[in-house]
Amino acid sequence: MKRVLVTGASGFVGRHSLPFLVERGYQVHAAARGAVPPIEGVTPHACDLLDDRAAAALIRAVQPTHLLHFAWYAVPGKFWTAPENFDWAAASLRLLRGFAEAGGRRVVCAGSCAEYDWSEPVLSETTTKLAPRTLYGAAKNAVRSCLEHGAAELGLDWAWGRVFFLYGPHEAPGRLVSDVIAALVAGKPIAVSAGLQQRDFLHVEDVARGFATLLDSDLQGALNIAAGRTVAVRDVVARIGALTGRADLIDIGGRPAPPHDPATLAADIDRLTSLGFVPRYDLAAGIAHTVEWWRRHG
Repeated sequence: MKRVLVTGASGFVGRHSLPFLVERGYQVHAAARGAVPPIEGVTPHACDLLDDRAAAALIRAVQPTHLLHFAWYAVPGKFWTAPENFDWAAASLRLLRGFAEAGGRRVVCAGSCAEYDWSEPVLSETTTKLAPRTLYGAAKNAVRSCLEHGAAELGLDWAWGRVFFLYGPHEAPGRLVSDVIAALVAGKPIAVSAGLQQRDFLHVEDVARGFATLLDSDLQGALNIAAGRTVAVRDVVARIGALTGRADLIDIGGRPAPPHDPATLAADIDRLTSLGFVPRYDLAAGIAHTVEWWRRHG
């Protein structure tokens, strides 16, 4: 039996990963501080991983063979510089060690494109320098570096999925796609930047499937989880406007772009496609699916 512990299972990616892991034959144990979605084949666990005793007790109780680690501080607009990044880096390292000491075999952690040097046009796991600009990116990269250098000593197989730009159902307020859809569905005006930035967007269900695919593989090291193609942010916003019929409420250029925002963040996904991964959603279908979800639940 493959027994996986998923941390951050009530979060944006974590909750979507659960059914894909069940499909792949895992015995799934889902840990979160919030409520875990009720899914057949998933055992929920209430746990604050920043509590060392609670985290250790969880590992002892579950005895996982696999670990899929999403839990981190992720409040939109705050996570880039939040001091909680220190807490989560330390807690993640303790969790990894505890998992290994309990006999765990394979771990996959959620990283970020924020670990890269953003001055390069295409971000590659094998060729792009790692030069985080933010505390968030530095904290993620520090955990990855420790895992890379210590996995053999701990007896772990490991992989690190770097997430780019995602969207979809259950996205928290304060992010681009969720804020634009929520405003337009409610008939409220919203201001956005000029939106000339090129970004790699992938539907959250495909991101979650990418992580499940990576966990079920024997690939070692870092891997980009992205679409492999970029689109201008303003085109994403315009598509939402067309689907909601409220493009008149969008003020393009009404707010400034973030300072030092790179013109392009594109992902090399050769390692991901080598696993046979193909996204189920293109951008048009993914945005349409997300708009419909907001109409039903937003």
